Amino acid sequence: MHRFILTAALLAGASTAAQAATCEETFAKKGNAVTGLRFTASVRVANMPPASAVGQLNGIVAAKGYDIMADEAEFGSMLIEQPMTGKARAFPIQITATNEAKVGTVVMDAKLRAGMMVKEADAMTEMCGMLNQLKGGKAGLALAAKGKNAQTVQAAPVAMSALAFSHQVSKDTERNPAGVLTRYKGKSYTIDGTVDYVTKDGDKFRIGYDVPDPWEEVIRLPNTAPFKTDIVCYMAPGQAAYSLQLKPRKSIKLTGIVEDFDEYKHVIWLKDCRPATR
Repeated sequence: MHRFILTAALLAGASTAAQAATCEETFAKKGNAVTGLRFTASVRVANMPPASAVGQLNGIVAAKGYDIMADEAEFGSMLIEQPMTGKARAFPIQITATNEAKVGTVVMDAKLRAGMMVKEADAMTEMCGMLNQLKGGKAGLALAAKGKNAQTVQAAPVAMSALAFSHQVSKDTERNPAGVLTRYKGKSYTIDGTVDYVTKDGDKFRIGYDVPDPWEEVIRLPNTAPFKTDIVCYMAPGQAAYSLQLKPRKSIKLTGIVEDFDEYKHVIWLKDCRPATR
C-alpha cells in the first residue's frame, strides 16, 4: 500500500509538472495607453534559486541593451529599463525571483508610461524570449556566474536636441532624482543646440548649452517639469582650436558621455565632448 501511494504521488507530481504553464500562457496585458499599459509574464524552472535566476538575467538583459537599474541577486530582485532612444522614453521592468520546493519562479512586470504604445505580441515575444533562456541546476549556476558581472554596451549615442534632453532629465528628476545618474551615467549623447557660454576650467574647455527657462519657452508642452536642467560639456583633449572659435548663440552639435548630475542645482555634465561627425 505504501508503495502504491508513493507511486501515485510521483505520478501526480509528474502530471502537475507536465501541466505547468509556459511563459506565453502566463503572459497578461492590463491597463491602456492612456493610463499606462502593463505586461506580465512568468516561468517556473526546477532547481533554480533566486540568485541564479537574477545572475542569468543580468547577462541576458545586458546583451540586449537594457539598463540595469538595480540588481539584488541574493534577494531575487532586479529592476531594468528599456532605454530611451531620443523618441521613446525609458520604462521600468521589475523582476522578482522566488523559490519553493526546489522550483524557481521568475515574474517579469513591465510598466509602460502613459501614452506609450507597444504591440501585445511584440511585448510577449520580448519578455518570454528572455525568460525562456533561464536554466536550472548546474547549467543555470554556470550561466549566472558568467552573467552576474555583465555590463550593458550602448549601441550608439542617443541623438537629442538640448531642449528635449533637458526636458527628459528634468522629468526624471521630478519623478525620482535617485535614479537619474544610474540611468544616464556612462551613456553617450549627441546634443544639438546653441552655445550659452565658453570658459576655461583648469586645463579643459567647458561649454554650456543655451536652454530656456520654462517661462521663456514659446511652446510649453504639457506634463513637463516646472524647472530646467542645464547641460554642460567638458571638451575632450585636442579640442582647444574648436572651442576657441565658439561664441554665444552659435549652433553646436556635440557628442559626449554623461559623467555627473546635481539634482539641487539641476545640472548634468558630459565629458570627452567632441563635435558630432554627422
